[in-house]
Amino acid sequence: MADRSTAAVDVADTSGEEPLTAKAGASTGDGKSRERDTAPQSTEETDRAGSSAAVSAPELHSGHKLARRYRLEECLTRLDGFSSWRAVDEKLRRAVGVHLLPAEHPRARSVLAAARSAALLGDPRFVQVLDAVEEDEIVYVVHEWLPDATELTALLASGPLEAHDVYQLAQQISQAMAAAHREGLSHLRLNPGAVLRTSTGQWRVRGLAVNAALRGIEVDSPQRTDTEAIGALLYAALTQRWPYEDDAYGLSGLPKGMGLIAPDQVRAGVHRGLSELAMRALVNDGSTASRQESPCTTPDELVRAIAEMPRIRPPEPVFTAPPEYQRTSFQQGSYGRQAPRAAQTAPVVVPPPPLQTRTGKVLKWGVAALLIAALGLGSWQLADALMDRDTPKQPETSQPADTTDEKPKIATHKITGAAEYAPDGSPQNADSVSNTYDGDSSTYWRSRSFVDGPRLAPYKQGVGIVYDLGAEKNVSAASIGLRYAGDRTTVELYAADSLSSGTPVGSMKKIGTTTTQSTTAKVDAKEAVTTRYVVVWLTHVPQAPGDQYSGSGYKQAITDVKLRG
Repeated sequence: MADRSTAAVDVADTSGEEPLTAKAGASTGDGKSRERDTAPQSTEETDRAGSSAAVSAPELHSGHKLARRYRLEECLTRLDGFSSWRAVDEKLRRAVGVHLLPAEHPRARSVLAAARSAALLGDPRFVQVLDAVEEDEIVYVVHEWLPDATELTALLASGPLEAHDVYQLAQQISQAMAAAHREGLSHLRLNPGAVLRTSTGQWRVRGLAVNAALRGIEVDSPQRTDTEAIGALLYAALTQRWPYEDDAYGLSGLPKGMGLIAPDQVRAGVHRGLSELAMRALVNDGSTASRQESPCTTPDELVRAIAEMPRIRPPEPVFTAPPEYQRTSFQQGSYGRQAPRAAQTAPVVVPPPPLQTRTGKVLKWGVAALLIAALGLGSWQLADALMDRDTPKQPETSQPADTTDEKPKIATHKITGAAEYAPDGSPQNADSVSNTYDGDSSTYWRSRSFVDGPRLAPYKQGVGIVYDLGAEKNVSAASIGLRYAGDRTTVELYAADSLSSGTPVGSMKKIGTTTTQSTTAKVDAKEAVTTRYVVVWLTHVPQAPGDQYSGSGYKQAITDVKLRG
């Protein structure tokens, strides 16, 4: 299951990620949230997710300010009694991430202690904790927001990494965790969603100590747990597979009953040294890789093992050959060099005067014959035209053109208003509905990011918008612009009874439906339906990468909607 976080805030669940050594430790107490961001779940969804939080997350809203400085912008997740937000530091005018939980939460003190310890580390290889405060019965942790960074989860969506990139990942992450453990700090939730690559190619780790404290994770061997997690990261980066039987983070797990096999046996062309390194870190309970190297049980041992490997250099850049030099007529001076002697030129053969050869004479006679013929033809046409002037012309009877094959033009209805259609009471992004009919295709309304798809049911029947045409009109077609392509988007059109309708779509009159894999969906009805309110309803959405607003997962956004009659 993919990590439900943006490039700066880690708010993931623990489905399919618990390491072998962590299974012997304390229970994480995590719940499985179906949605990755923004709104709180309903009671039914929370019960289905299995959340065991005894204290609910603080009920704050967008625009609320903490310490008269941090303005909350977007709620990314509510889980296990705490919530995570994208916010703005109005004092320094920069984006930040914020974790919030009530002061009476049973893990509030441990979260404060973990955040303050992580802030004192000051290692630039970690996403920095900027503030950790208890104020007005709320505990909040403020940390960096990296809009230019990309999760390892998103990088692996397009395929395994190159050997040089995996080598850099292993080196930088193991060195960072070794430095943290020397200061008594551990991560315990090191997964593909907690590792970021910046635009400059540097690897960063987020959530040091804080993510585990938020979820109450404790293990007997923290160094072994973090080392095994690094091994799992290397395994995933080399093979695009998760090294356990369960699927997780958008990656397929290993086949059932096969056990753990080396990365170079999963995919051809995997670097042998990196494959053995991943196995030494991942299987660190005494069972080692093919060459029987000793297992790595701490990040320090992993750092030493990487130092003993031959360095993996980046691939050579591909250069295109420059165009051949074209000498011009301009000649520079000799600058003291002896000028080359002029070469002997061959005598120039002067051609005969034009049209003086035998062929030229034949050509002249041919041209003369053509001129005589042209004059005769012109005289005949002139005489014929003079004769036609005296002949009365009969009136011509014009017949109207046959327009039976022309199809009538379909008028585009003007949309006078719109509102998000959320019969389950959980809207997606209600404030941006007007972006879908403002005539600007660069603005859009978006759904949240979902873990499973493309079909949203049964946990979410669908997402959509209801449009007001101002009066009852015939609706027979629709054109919907979408932001994300892929497998797949299904759009359904229904006739609603009001703009704030809460009636289930199953009780509405269906206008039409279509399924597309592109960024345009066109719906044509078998017959026109007369209605004032039209619901655009999405039941299937494609998988899309993360961006500055939401994490990677199954989601869709509508850029513009046109309804025709």
